[in-house]
Amino acid sequence: MPYDRFLIQSFNTGLQKNTQKFQVMEDAFTTLNNAYVWRGSVIKRFGGVHMGYGAPSAQMAPLFSRLRVNIGTTNAAGVLAGDVGATLGGSGFKVGQQFSIGAEIFTVVNPLAGANQMNSTAVVPAATRTYNLATGAYSFAGATINTAVFFYPAKPVMGLAQFEIPTINDEPSYAWDTGFAYVFTAGSWTRSATTAGVIPVAWHGGNSDFFWVINWRGITDDINNFFVTNYFVTNPNNVGVATDDPIWSFNGINWIPHTGLLGNANGFYFMPAGAGPYAGAFVQTARIIMNFKDRLVLLNTIENTNAGGLGVNRQYVNRARYSHNGSPFSVTAWYEPNQIDFLGNVASGAGFLDAPTTETIVSAQFIKDRLIVFFEESTWELAYTGNQVLPFVWQKINTELGSESLLSSVPFDKQILTMSNVGVHACNGANVERIDSKIPDEVFEIRNREEGVKRVAGIRDYYKEVVYWTFPDSQQNAVESFPNKVLLYNYRNDTWAFNDDCITAFGYFEQQQGIASGPGTLQSRFRQIIAGNQQGYVFIVATNIGRNAAVTQVTNITVAGGFLVLTIIDHTFAIGDYLLFENFLAPSDITLNGTILQVDQIVDANTIRIVLPLTYTGPYVGGATVTRVSILDIVSKQWNPYLSRGQGCFIQRIDFAVQNTPSTEITVDYAPSSSLLSMVAAGQTEGSILGTGVLECFAYNNLEVQQETLWHPVYFQTQGEFIQIEMSWTPDQATNPDIVLGDFEMNSIVLVTKPTNSRLG
Repeated sequence: MPYDRFLIQSFNTGLQKNTQKFQVMEDAFTTLNNAYVWRGSVIKRFGGVHMGYGAPSAQMAPLFSRLRVNIGTTNAAGVLAGDVGATLGGSGFKVGQQFSIGAEIFTVVNPLAGANQMNSTAVVPAATRTYNLATGAYSFAGATINTAVFFYPAKPVMGLAQFEIPTINDEPSYAWDTGFAYVFTAGSWTRSATTAGVIPVAWHGGNSDFFWVINWRGITDDINNFFVTNYFVTNPNNVGVATDDPIWSFNGINWIPHTGLLGNANGFYFMPAGAGPYAGAFVQTARIIMNFKDRLVLLNTIENTNAGGLGVNRQYVNRARYSHNGSPFSVTAWYEPNQIDFLGNVASGAGFLDAPTTETIVSAQFIKDRLIVFFEESTWELAYTGNQVLPFVWQKINTELGSESLLSSVPFDKQILTMSNVGVHACNGANVERIDSKIPDEVFEIRNREEGVKRVAGIRDYYKEVVYWTFPDSQQNAVESFPNKVLLYNYRNDTWAFNDDCITAFGYFEQQQGIASGPGTLQSRFRQIIAGNQQGYVFIVATNIGRNAAVTQVTNITVAGGFLVLTIIDHTFAIGDYLLFENFLAPSDITLNGTILQVDQIVDANTIRIVLPLTYTGPYVGGATVTRVSILDIVSKQWNPYLSRGQGCFIQRIDFAVQNTPSTEITVDYAPSSSLLSMVAAGQTEGSILGTGVLECFAYNNLEVQQETLWHPVYFQTQGEFIQIEMSWTPDQATNPDIVLGDFEMNSIVLVTKPTNSRLG
């Protein structure tokens, strides 16, 4: 009996998990991890590259993409001493922080209080290198002379934004960790500023207090300003404290804190020009800041009575407070109606409006010229009336669907996508509906503990026409709290996929120079997506690069009980993950360089164990990185072309159309009927000749070398009610850098089959 052939191409369904595995579409996948559907093909997930450039060595290159502070310069004897206590506000000293002087990297490894010796990567290290974790005092001597010294706080990235300047496609990028603002300049990150008036430019929030940043006008129309908030106060409904964070503005030169605690606000002043006539109540902070109809609008405010010293904070979770029409810095910008001070300054149109709900405002974005505000479980519009006496009114759009995450809302011209506790939603201004019907249960996998819902952040990739949301999976280790997954949505063909990654915040970046010749996404001043992680690194999301960026620091390595014990602060890894080891230089043992090893044990949030490689002898002196290897996991539907005839299916082979990629291969396993039986593994166990299942994506001969697309077969020998394949890597393949660090693209498949018995079962 001749074989039948069934062509499956133009993959346009993607991940589908809303029905039984044999009922999904023919081109659908029941698992799609670290790969996604794009323009009819299945391709590998995005990779990453460092955004920094100009590093003096390959080992220093990752640190040029890490948030850092210039703390001074060594003298002619290579000496510098000081105290980062002022930099960190008197706390935050910890194992894992680093210093660098030229090409020498110093890593804090000793957790004990007192003078803590740091490891050094230099063959002849600095004679003195101490760091006191109790006080923040540091001391270097005998280091490279007359050289800048950088300190790396190693805190999670909590916000990324661009400051709008007149030059097109050249806006500078800024970043925030939990404490400071940084600017990317001259190929690396540096702290944006240190002082502003009487208080340092610093924030005090935790690792779930993300930053909201907008650009708008300054005192005059020709001045651009950042407005920045992290919405952190110690007591949202109690006495204020000095470390409550205000809203800050930035004009490209100076940072300005806007808080009545400094005597520069009064009434419900938010930011007057200079000191106010009297010390009255003021807005301490707001969850969201928007510029709307030539007014600055604050959503979900915390306002301080400013009475009896620090006063009492009051949280208005459903409030929209708006300035007058004009500069938010003018004296009367925030006066409420009928307010007049003793100098004769009269209210000029500011006010507030509380929504008729007790729910909390969570997120907001624009659809054209309409401001859509997402509450916890409902969606509203702050509608403009055109009446200067009452410029805004609240209008409810949906009574049951809202948002749970500040940064999860992604704007489009005709709709806004956002993540809530019951689904991924699209709001078009008139209605809100779920768009994740293909994966209806996945949103419930977002981790709720450790403020997991606050950690969801989204961004739109205009080049690939997809949206990314980072989130913590409910199945991740209990010792971890940072995100470990990325949900990908292709809005052109309505497809979904997942990536394994730790990303805390997304942003855009218009780099000042091209990284390398090649894909358009790496051209100079092309609008890139950048991503920050839990260790303070920021990397470029490179969709045409097959490997992840080296942005995870190895603090220390010891040997115990036959294991490598790795200290990796806030690692987010899981048992079974594969890690690429890089940037080991002498005097460290360099045998780990370029190797891929599998995680065997998770000790805690900062420690993992890996079976000791026979080649490793130590010691470790710091500076190295590990990179998560993204393991492809692609599982098809349960196929049976003869299901409508009530017959079983025998599969003889599958012909795969793949892009010609040097060295890349993948194993195609298969299971009969609705079982989970691995036929490749079973054949190896039983000694049967069932083939290896390896699909080579590289050329077989000289003719194929010239081809972009290769048709390669994989042979099968099984029958059943259904046949399902899984494409992934074996342990041997997963530890081969030539295989797993390259690209992968599958364009079409042809099933070669014939029917078997006349009935199912």
